[in-house]
Amino acid sequence: MKSKLNFNTNWEYASAPESQDHIQLADKYNLFINGKFVAPKKGKYFNTLNPATGKKIASIAEAGAEDVDAAVKAARNAYDKYWSKMSAKDRGKYIYRIARLLQERAREFAVIESLDGGKAIRESKGIDIPLAAAHFFYYAGWADKLDYAFPNRQTSPVGVAGQIIPWNFPLLMAAWKIAPALATGNTVVLKPAETTSLTALKLAELIQEADLPPGVVNIVTGAGATGAAIVNHPDIDKVAFTGSTGVGKLIQNSIAGTDKKVTLELGGKAANIIMEDAPIDQAVEGIINGIYFNQGHVCCAGSRLFVQEGIEDVVIQKLKDRMETLIIGDPLDKNTDIGAINSKSQLETIEKYIEVGKQEGGNFYESSCPLPSTGGYWCRPTLFTQASQSHRIVQEEIFGPVLAVQSFRTLEEVLTKANNTHYGLSAGVWTDKGSKIFKMTNKLRAGVIWANTYNKFDPTSPFGGYKESGFGREGGLHGLLPYLRLN
Repeated sequence: MKSKLNFNTNWEYASAPESQDHIQLADKYNLFINGKFVAPKKGKYFNTLNPATGKKIASIAEAGAEDVDAAVKAARNAYDKYWSKMSAKDRGKYIYRIARLLQERAREFAVIESLDGGKAIRESKGIDIPLAAAHFFYYAGWADKLDYAFPNRQTSPVGVAGQIIPWNFPLLMAAWKIAPALATGNTVVLKPAETTSLTALKLAELIQEADLPPGVVNIVTGAGATGAAIVNHPDIDKVAFTGSTGVGKLIQNSIAGTDKKVTLELGGKAANIIMEDAPIDQAVEGIINGIYFNQGHVCCAGSRLFVQEGIEDVVIQKLKDRMETLIIGDPLDKNTDIGAINSKSQLETIEKYIEVGKQEGGNFYESSCPLPSTGGYWCRPTLFTQASQSHRIVQEEIFGPVLAVQSFRTLEEVLTKANNTHYGLSAGVWTDKGSKIFKMTNKLRAGVIWANTYNKFDPTSPFGGYKESGFGREGGLHGLLPYLRLN
């Protein structure tokens, strides 16, 4: 007689925390201006918190208008005296040196990223930090090849770039903006998000170690007022902003009538479309990766799911089954799939939209996984079926692990629904037919479209959106253009 195997589905993984012994964090961080860390002129500091515990990690300097002015003057001086006059080959060597140093200290940066931002260590260690280093490597290679990038054109740098980045990919966004600016001969004043400033300030330490000329990169920390001071400074030649559509509109209004160049990478409400002939298990994993592994904290998160009617029930059931396997917990635990929400205010926003979704009549489902009792900010993976085009959870960016599902019958119907949004940053298509991929990608109004995968990034590929998702491209050859004048 054959024995019957008994599979225990209630296994618990043993804790596997990433060590913090190798990281170095100070109790207080100052502004990085003209190659040195300096105290803010008004002496103001704010706390950065660990979102998994709600406890303070360090005090961060709050830059005022005077500090921003000092940073812009340092950047202008470095541009005039050193960086714009340096040979492109030598500029590339400096950028390459930063890439190597970042690569060598990748583990330390990954831990700090997860501590400060709440992202699971698997994401920080396996994706964010390696990609940040890859962007510096990639643009180091372009520094002395601009004549090949733009044949028969004369290139010159723009000048001083003011760059403002969000909290969802702190170090990657810094690399995304700093690397092409330096490769094209510009100098930089960067402001990281106030809730995730630590890895940008640690990057400043690497910039010191790389012996970059003083003032080429300046990092000023603070909230909205600090960013506004950068945007409105008369000696800023280029503004690069990644963040909300609302703030992007304010920036456009602020620089109207000036000759400042600008790129805006703003909000998104991406459509993830699954056809009947799609590889369903692969697609379900892509959905999970697109909206839950990163807590929905990417502007290109696939927060709108469109499933063809014939496979709707199967996909929803598989999705729910997969959601039940996800682990929410300590971001530094290697077993964790979903870390902490970045801040209390962001968690409140997500919870507000979940209540809105319930009131709108969507069928609500959330994972039954336990939440940590550490005092941090946590949210279970959430799913709304039977959603409608008019629902706010379908039309508005939530920036959290909330997925709205709709069904469709024909390609024309889903294209109409997918494009019926103010946004146009990204989309995903899942099908076994190449012809459908080409038809969909030609008609979807989104800047980045993935086929049979989702949330895959590469420094060689341009990224950016349409409509209220902004304009301009970052990454790849296209990412050089915003920092150059072509004659």
